[in-house]
Amino acid sequence: MPTRLRSICLSCNLRRLFVLGLPLFSTPAGAQDPCSTGPGLRPSRDLYCIELFPAAGVDGPSGTIALNRAASPFTVAVTAEGRHRHRLVATLAGLPEPSRYGPYLSYVAWATTPVLDTVIRLGEVGNGRTELPEISLERFMVLISAESGPSVAEWTGKLVLRGESASNRMRPPDVLEFTLGTAAASDHAGHAPTRDSLGWTAVPMPPALPMLPAEMTLRPGVRAWLPAATSATPAARPREVRTLQTGDTLVLEAGVVRRTLAGRSYVMYGFNGQYPGPLLIVGQQAEITVRFRNRLDQPSTVHWHGVRLDNRFDGVPGLTQDPVEPGGEFVYQLRFPDAGIYWYHPHVREDIQQDLGLYGNILVRSPRPDAWSPAHREEVLLLDDLLVGDDGLVPYGQDHPTHALMGRFGNLFLVNGEPGWRGTARPGEIVRFYFTNASNTRTFNLSFPGARMKLAGSDLGPFQREEWVESVVLGPAERYVVQVRFDRPGRVVLQNQVRAIDHLFGRYFSEADTLGVIQVEGEPAGPLSGHDRLRVDSATTREVREAVEGSKRLPARELLLMMEAQLPYVADRLMRKDSVFFNPVEWSGTMPGMNWASTAREVRWILRDPATGQENMDVSWRFRVGDRVRLRLGNARTVFHGMQHPVHIHGQRFLVLAVNEVPNDNLVWKDTVLLPAGGTVDLLLELSNPGRWMLHCHIAEHLHAGMMMAFDVSP
Repeated sequence: MPTRLRSICLSCNLRRLFVLGLPLFSTPAGAQDPCSTGPGLRPSRDLYCIELFPAAGVDGPSGTIALNRAASPFTVAVTAEGRHRHRLVATLAGLPEPSRYGPYLSYVAWATTPVLDTVIRLGEVGNGRTELPEISLERFMVLISAESGPSVAEWTGKLVLRGESASNRMRPPDVLEFTLGTAAASDHAGHAPTRDSLGWTAVPMPPALPMLPAEMTLRPGVRAWLPAATSATPAARPREVRTLQTGDTLVLEAGVVRRTLAGRSYVMYGFNGQYPGPLLIVGQQAEITVRFRNRLDQPSTVHWHGVRLDNRFDGVPGLTQDPVEPGGEFVYQLRFPDAGIYWYHPHVREDIQQDLGLYGNILVRSPRPDAWSPAHREEVLLLDDLLVGDDGLVPYGQDHPTHALMGRFGNLFLVNGEPGWRGTARPGEIVRFYFTNASNTRTFNLSFPGARMKLAGSDLGPFQREEWVESVVLGPAERYVVQVRFDRPGRVVLQNQVRAIDHLFGRYFSEADTLGVIQVEGEPAGPLSGHDRLRVDSATTREVREAVEGSKRLPARELLLMMEAQLPYVADRLMRKDSVFFNPVEWSGTMPGMNWASTAREVRWILRDPATGQENMDVSWRFRVGDRVRLRLGNARTVFHGMQHPVHIHGQRFLVLAVNEVPNDNLVWKDTVLLPAGGTVDLLLELSNPGRWMLHCHIAEHLHAGMMMAFDVSP
């Protein structure tokens, strides 16, 4: 038997703290952008604000260009191809009459690439604040020129101001840095290319992505671990659908299974011998019993993600229950107050247990016949990725997680536990998809090229109004409900398409992965009215309006997300060089060696209360049932490695009021929010459920590297 893996230690010393009066943060009127100044946590000016400087021979003018999030129902706005979308706001001062520089009548703003191969006219500008169009360039400059008129199509006049995006700072290394890498590699010459003394061999490298030799010699400093099988280990079965009613009992057993994926055999985990676990379908307000049995060789629990249930059944070891030891049992009494799409997974070593397959969905149906727009049928899809190498599954850290910097990105994509998911549809058929991201760290950018997608809902129910979208950004633990109409016969792919960063050479490149294929064929589906319209959900709108009214005068809290690290010399130097720019989302694992070698012993992820300086499980927040609190989450820019964090709040629900201080105008109840690097999100947190609850990052490796806290809600 392998050494028993340690569960989360959640002991904490909570002290009473009340923040009363006006909010600690506010958005200055008319200055909703990261270039403005104000108290409290702010979006990173370095990442989301371009400073404009005078051109040669120009004296006096100055300005900024704010990179605001473009209109989007997601906290990160991207195109279907994965390019980040920015809505620009110019704030200029000191511009004289254009005629001062020659035969000019107007000032015009332009966006262009560093090599000027694309020049986009943004429009006329002047002193003061000017809203400009949206762009989706990656490395770019903004130019202000004096022109003969406001409608000129090309930049031909006098350049007055110019600035460049933070992404322009990415540069390839010089020969000296390559020499450093080679020299460092010789320092690690004692590492054998085969299995080392701790059980590690190598981690898969992305194809055609260059790596320094020194990075490829790095190994985790903890012992490698994989689950063991016996001749009696059963083959995993596809998930079953269980429809449960009030009073029903479900037996849920966690155990070891065998899986065959892409022709290779793996030893993994499963609930009830299934992969993923059973899909549970219940009605809103239903109450059921789940008898959990642990047949693993390590402690476990079940967390019912997003469900506002009784605290003692939330499944957090050390906080709401003791971990269920091997051979043990725990009885959960569940109630489902909110319709929506939820999921369940362990809360002990999620980096292992969840990644190996211990997860399943819960679909809670609303009694309202108009809860969603009409659809011909539904598909509930759980998305995941698994990290495999030449020898099979890449092992996990036995006592501490590996991949503590960026999380464990997989290279084998799974939909409902299978690579290459297959589906069918009839021409004209409308399918309602319930998407859940069960991966340890990956944020997906999903699309169905050639089919029209309408976003309808998220974690805890419908949006205020439906929206047409070209892709769906799905952070770990988030859920989205999408209606898709398949108009034309043929092959339609479910695709994840992103723009990753080659950190060594400072460039963007495309990654497009087909997660599944839908074959559209057969007799056309019968018509359904309503898909071409964007429905407004009156029930959600009423609830949201009641919650938001007067929220500016609610008590406010702030929480800063940051990290500390002590890595090997080479990894430390390369990461410090890389910190000149942080992508709003780390879409792909393009630094595999140093990420793999960083464990929770070297990396500490932090939630800090700026008001008290308390961190992680020492943060002492107390609320009462019925409270509503405005909470600003800030993702620190000045850290060793900045990246997005999917923040999950247990037992409650919230609204995302603003991203980088730009208000949202289409709200939905959520329990998990994706916070981009260097950004801020403003939440309206509704405290309706008594007990001691967790708040944490849902990148499994960040959670186990410390990024968690607890708060009390008194009856």
